[in-house]
Amino acid sequence: MRAVVATAPGGPEVLQVVELPDPEPRPDQAVVAVAAAGVNFIDTYRRSGLYPMGYPHVVGSEGAGRVVALGSAVTGVAVGDRVAWTAANGSYAELATVRASDLIPVPDGVSDETAAAIPMQGITAHYLVTSTVELRPGDDVLLHAAAGGVGLLATQLATLRGARVIGTVGTPAKEELAREAGATDVIRYRELDDLTRQLPALVRELTSGVGVRAAYDSVGKDTFDASLASVRPRGTLVLFGASSGPVPPVDPQRLNAAGSVYLTRPSLGAYTATREELLGRTDELFALLADGRLSARIGATFPLRDAADAHRALEGRRTTGKVLLTL
Repeated sequence: MRAVVATAPGGPEVLQVVELPDPEPRPDQAVVAVAAAGVNFIDTYRRSGLYPMGYPHVVGSEGAGRVVALGSAVTGVAVGDRVAWTAANGSYAELATVRASDLIPVPDGVSDETAAAIPMQGITAHYLVTSTVELRPGDDVLLHAAAGGVGLLATQLATLRGARVIGTVGTPAKEELAREAGATDVIRYRELDDLTRQLPALVRELTSGVGVRAAYDSVGKDTFDASLASVRPRGTLVLFGASSGPVPPVDPQRLNAAGSVYLTRPSLGAYTATREELLGRTDELFALLADGRLSARIGATFPLRDAADAHRALEGRRTTGKVLLTL
């Protein structure tokens, strides 16, 4: 099979397409013919060495496709089933091995591309607004990267729960997308001379001086201080990514000074700790897609051989919605 391998820690140039032996499933695994693989920031963190990995390794952890082989202990899954997943290392490949307990059934009528676009970013958006902070009607929230893959989905889901989304984006085109998804107010951060000072001032102006109940920050180093200053007393700063780099260590006294603010660093694994929770979230997402209340934007697709270009586009913030590799 063809697969994309990170040969060493580094930039997108370390990604190479190689031929590897077809995998054999362990007893608890299925082998899936990959139709589309999701491209996510966590892939870039692992490729770069920010998240330690062994090298060389096949990149990617998310995708969708059709089951072609089953391990001896697998039940409840059949060869030919259409499935998606979020947690199978080595998904940038023609064949991926996935634990059967991690497989998500894909309903009829959902394309392979949409099925690959929903698991990681859709589940992330879902737990952010329903569990990390259980949004209620009338809540004000700040959402960075509102035109990104998680951002567009989280904006829609937060709006469905009656929250008001203040989004940040980089360009007028991304502002339009964020507003189409339901953002009430959008701030173009590149037009601010001093993000740390000006963004919280704009947020407080939009919230009658109070600040937001929750700030959702996937950017990290560049936005953390502005996010913290935008949260109301006893609100929550949700740091769920680091596209600009990791946040330096934080003195807990800063949370006290900000008004007894909560700080959390959630992960998808903690919010899909059981199969029931995993399927509960994806069932709701697919139902919302089916009745038209949620849409998944495929912002860019690349063939498997161009995985390095996909990483460059994602890290360069030149994408909107979901980025996929297609096979």
